[in-house]
Amino acid sequence: MENALQVKNLSKTFKAKAGDVVAVDGVSFEARKGEVTVIVGPSGSGKTTLLYLIGSLESPDRGEIRVFGEDIATSGADLIQYRRVRVGFVFQFFNLISALTALENVTLPMDLRAVPAGEQRARAVELLERMGIDARLQRTKANRMSGGEKQRVAIARAMANDPDIILADEPTGNLDSATGRVVVDILVKLAREDGKCVIIVTHDESILEVADRAFHMMDGKLTDHNRDG
Repeated sequence: MENALQVKNLSKTFKAKAGDVVAVDGVSFEARKGEVTVIVGPSGSGKTTLLYLIGSLESPDRGEIRVFGEDIATSGADLIQYRRVRVGFVFQFFNLISALTALENVTLPMDLRAVPAGEQRARAVELLERMGIDARLQRTKANRMSGGEKQRVAIARAMANDPDIILADEPTGNLDSATGRVVVDILVKLAREDGKCVIIVTHDESILEVADRAFHMMDGKLTDHNRDG
């Protein structure tokens, strides 16, 4: 499998009144197309910051983030284009626009890229149907959906612009175990069937079962799960 992502010696420190907080401390790892990479760690371990660095929602203090060989951290890459096209985000709290329908939430990323309206709708319907969101739910506003429905819509939205990398931050954190399992299975299929590079950060160690590559994170440091025991 082709390396989609190479992270090398990545670090990020936040300033705080009580003193500097080292959120990510010299992290290095690789993630491939067609595979699921799982990073497990407790709250405050730095895993969400790591994901945000990869997705360019935060800027690193030092280190490299290479996406198919291009270092997005230092190369002057078009980060707006990168966020819109190369990566798709799935968040714990869904981050849908409550006043919009499921269909409108999924078409929005395509609208930002000026994709023709007919193409937007066709792709959104296809993605939502694939996620088990039927025609009635497609017309339902996000604030009237269950947590599981919202997360499936969020995954469809993440796929709207056909990104290479899917970044999932605690995707089951607000779901019951059965619904969470459905969401994890969808993410695994995106890797296995669509060839996406899927990276999941979570506190739930049961998700390690689906990992092709697995890591633990603690106090900003990343260790290989297999070597970790």
